[in-house]
Amino acid sequence: MSPDTQAPAEPRVGAVLAVDVGGSHVKVLLNGEPERRRFVSGPELTPEQTVEGVRELTEDWTYDTVSVGVPTIVRADEVVSEPVNLGVGWLGFDFGAAFGKPTRVVNDAAMQAIGSYAGGKMLFLGLGTGLGSTMVVDGTVLPMELGHLPFRKATFEDYGGERGRQHHGAKRWRKAVLETIELLTAALEPEYVILGGGNADRLDELPENVRLGDNEDAFLGGFRLWLEPGQLGAANTV
Repeated sequence: MSPDTQAPAEPRVGAVLAVDVGGSHVKVLLNGEPERRRFVSGPELTPEQTVEGVRELTEDWTYDTVSVGVPTIVRADEVVSEPVNLGVGWLGFDFGAAFGKPTRVVNDAAMQAIGSYAGGKMLFLGLGTGLGSTMVVDGTVLPMELGHLPFRKATFEDYGGERGRQHHGAKRWRKAVLETIELLTAALEPEYVILGGGNADRLDELPENVRLGDNEDAFLGGFRLWLEPGQLGAANTV
C-alpha cells in the first residue's frame, strides 16, 4: 500500500503497537500514527532479533501495549511451534517480558483475519510465504493450520504457498489455490472468504463470495486484539 494511503486505526483502543512478523519483513504500526515502518526478516530471524529491531524502529513512539502476529501456532499468547520460515528460539519466548509491556501474541493469519472481519462466518486464507488460515465466527476467532492438511501429493501449503508458485509456475499455482478455496469452502461453509498475503493479488479472477483483503488489515487486527470481549462481533456487519 502506498505510504500516502491513510493508515488503519482502531479508535476504541489506546496506544497499541502492532507487530506483523512475516517471512520477508517485520512490519510495525502504532495505533493512530500515519507511518508504517519495517525491517527485513528471513529464515534466520530469532525472536530476540525481532524485539531488538522493533525497539530500534520505534524509539520515538510511545505505546502502552503490544500485539505480535507470528507465522506459526500460538496458544494463550505463547508460541507452541517453531515457525517454518524463520529462525529458532520462538517456542515459549516471552514477548511481554522482552518488550516490558502487556503483550498479546497470535498467529499472523489470525491477526490479519481479525482486521479483515466484517461480521458473520468468515474464512481467511493468507497467500504468502506459506498458507495461513483462520475462521472468525460471530466474533470468535478460530486460528487454524489448514495449510498443513494433505492436498494432492503434498499439502495445501506446498501448492498454495510461495514455494509452490515458484516450483509449479503461476498458472498451476492459481489453479491449485482456486481448488483449495473450493475444497475448504465446501468443508467449512463460510459466508465469505477473504484472501490476504502478498500473493493474493496474483489471482486473475475470484469465485463468488471471495474477495481480496488488505495486508494492512494485520495492523488493524493487532489493534482489535485489545477490544473488550464482544466488541469484535459488533465491529462491522456484512
